[in-house]
Amino acid sequence: MRVMKFGGTSVGSVESINNVKNIIQSKDGKKLLVLSAMSGVTNELVSISEAIKSGDQKEIDVIIQRLKERHESAINELIQDQEIRSSTIAFINETLAQLKQTSGNAYSEKIYSETVTYGETMLTYIFSKYLESLNIQNQWLDAKEFMYVSNLENPDTRAVGERFTRLIKSKPESDIYITQGFVRIDKNNEISTLKRGGSDYSATILGASINAEEVQIWTDIDGLHNNDPRYVENTHRISELSFEEAAELAYFGAKILHPQTISPVIDRDIPIFLKNTFTPDSQGTRISPEAKEKGLKAISAKDGITAIKIKSNRMLMAHGFLRKIFDVFDNYETAIDMITTSEIAISLTIDDDRNLDKILEELDSYGEITVEKNHSIICIVGESVIEDKQTYRLFELLNDIPVRMISYGGSNNNISLLVDTQNKIATLRKLNEKLFIQNKSAQVV
Repeated sequence: MRVMKFGGTSVGSVESINNVKNIIQSKDGKKLLVLSAMSGVTNELVSISEAIKSGDQKEIDVIIQRLKERHESAINELIQDQEIRSSTIAFINETLAQLKQTSGNAYSEKIYSETVTYGETMLTYIFSKYLESLNIQNQWLDAKEFMYVSNLENPDTRAVGERFTRLIKSKPESDIYITQGFVRIDKNNEISTLKRGGSDYSATILGASINAEEVQIWTDIDGLHNNDPRYVENTHRISELSFEEAAELAYFGAKILHPQTISPVIDRDIPIFLKNTFTPDSQGTRISPEAKEKGLKAISAKDGITAIKIKSNRMLMAHGFLRKIFDVFDNYETAIDMITTSEIAISLTIDDDRNLDKILEELDSYGEITVEKNHSIICIVGESVIEDKQTYRLFELLNDIPVRMISYGGSNNNISLLVDTQNKIATLRKLNEKLFIQNKSAQVV
């Protein structure tokens, strides 16, 4: 079985949904489809959660009506069979009635999670019934019956696989199974999420759970590019990446992949394909266990970074000092991205500042603390990237842009730079010019 994930833009309109239908029909064998909500729907549901928090029932009713109209319009266009159409609309109305009931509760994280997962439920059911109306046999599966993920960082894929297998054995056999991305059941046995963009993660968790032949992630981008095409011209698609290279790019900001997407399939050697729903014949990007070649591959950027510098003449080199520093961050479940040290100071970065005040309060006794917000990590990735003859040119960047930190050595596949976010775009463009364009020109000569 292959797992095929389609994101919100891939199912965002009737035309796009029909395109997805054509893609899955072109693929032989058994398929597990993991679908997101229609584009924009999760944002609407987040707005409902905010209205629950503020007690604005009128706003909730307005948004629910918009959702009803949008989904019913899609059903009316997609499904010609009157009986199937009526039953599908009835399901959507029942789901929205449940949403209305949920919105009557006091706000909590539990209510938030329940609220924002309704979009996937509605879209997957509509798509299943659309296929049924075309006599394409399929089975709709409720992810809440098998996606038990108690630990976001280390999902128990074996347990998920056992639940999934039991569920499909209880249903008529099919070549197409359809379920929801993003949704999970947490350690408290309550509805939760894999966080925004988590449908990619759903796909690879399921891929590992059922030992899939491959995982395909379909978006509106033609594979992973060597730089961010939103800010940089003359980028190019990367045809092959290793798991390690892709994981670095995803963690450090490549928007096409959820940061944790790669981890479930690494030990299973299950390849991932990044494909464009709107140009399905394009090659896309293949992510697999081994790098096809060494050297520089791509650049990505991660925003929202806070840099913290701890200066201490007395304690930095003392035994156990660094452990005490790391314990502070560990106590508040705050991951550290970059770290550099000198004889009298340690600098590090975090991307989660929710507990920053508490962290700084504990760090204060260790020395003089300096905090700089609104920074970005620029990540230069490639197998043994430091051995690439072009990589040295990145240091020419220091002539033009203030670089706060440089980090290499934690991974042979990654060199990281910390810059002020206002310099991010300029940094991406200059690196693209120095590492890719000038290199290509030199090769031509």
